[in-house]
Amino acid sequence: MTRVLVNDDPPAVRKGAPWLKTTLVSAAWAAVRTKDSYLQAQFHRLRARRGAKKAILAIAASMLTAAYHMLKNAVEYKDLGSGHFARRDRHKIIQRLVRRINELGCEVQLIPRAA
Repeated sequence: MTRVLVNDDPPAVRKGAPWLKTTLVSAAWAAVRTKDSYLQAQFHRLRARRGAKKAILAIAASMLTAAYHMLKNAVEYKDLGSGHFARRDRHKIIQRLVRRINELGCEVQLIPRAA
């Protein structure tokens, strides 16, 4: 019988300036409270799967990446909006909902609306 070792420790955040992590996490908490923003939508998606603490670190990392690219390319920040993920994954969302309705014992026919 083989033993499987499970590491319950979460992976450590990469080394760097501790003040920067603190500042980014504080800014991330403020950013996720902004209504109808991309960062808020990303936080809610990640929080459902990973938990709030890991999700906020991911948001902080996203903010740092965005800041880097804004400084490197000399462009302004453009928020993608809270509907970004719904627009991006529209087909997946439709298929998942159709599958769920079929599992509940109903049949559905999709007719796309005219734009």
